[in-house]
Amino acid sequence: MKKFTTSSGVEIAYRVEGSGPWLTLSHSLASNMSAWDFQMPVLTKHFKVLRFDTRGHGKSSAPIDPYALDDLAGDASELLQHLNIQKTHWLGLSMGGMIGQTLVLGYPNIFSSLVLADTTSRRPENAIQMWGERITKAKSQGMGAMVESTLTRWFSDEFRKNSPEVIKDIVSGIETTSINGFAGCCAAISHINTFDRLKEITCPTLIMVGEQDHGTPPSMAIAMKEQMPSAEFHIIPNAGHISNVEQPAIFNQYLLSFYSQYNFI
Repeated sequence: MKKFTTSSGVEIAYRVEGSGPWLTLSHSLASNMSAWDFQMPVLTKHFKVLRFDTRGHGKSSAPIDPYALDDLAGDASELLQHLNIQKTHWLGLSMGGMIGQTLVLGYPNIFSSLVLADTTSRRPENAIQMWGERITKAKSQGMGAMVESTLTRWFSDEFRKNSPEVIKDIVSGIETTSINGFAGCCAAISHINTFDRLKEITCPTLIMVGEQDHGTPPSMAIAMKEQMPSAEFHIIPNAGHISNVEQPAIFNQYLLSFYSQYNFI
């Protein structure tokens, strides 16, 4: 693992593995780069994979909240520049998909392709209140208090019951997320508002969503697909919000099929 310091003084932890064209991975809220462990053996066969901890998460530093999506996208942009990455594929899940949308709309020439998994492009009407309540709870009770409700939103009851070792790692990721980082990123994603601009995205795009994703439901993914008629679209069966962990084989299959279709691999 290496670290890079942005112009605003944020330390971003990252890893580079594999060989081939660049592929950048961006994880969800209350997680870290280890969230992609189930994808790495497959992706590193075809790509030079960059994965990083979003500010306030994992081994990256956590400035005082709040943050904006432009801040998170700016961190990623500076990291790409630091590594002299002029073109990259982007795979983002949940918050990582929101960062990807923000970045591609600002710097479209960087992107070779875009994968948006279990994400959204439009905040719900109650977003400020909902995320504000989560921020208040985390600040008053600590990240441990966020575990149970987060697991319930992220995974099916069956998966939580039958995959204790995976869930243990997920819990660790939630508990070790800095309160500043969690609160800052909650504030950022509560303002997501890229829906009306999705038609500006011209690079090859894949949209995926878990069949049982309640946080960013299939209805939103379908609406995003309608804004981008040429995008490939898949609903992942028997998966909640973190579909790459709950159904990694299907997730990986759809990824490789998408990349093969465009001769990226």
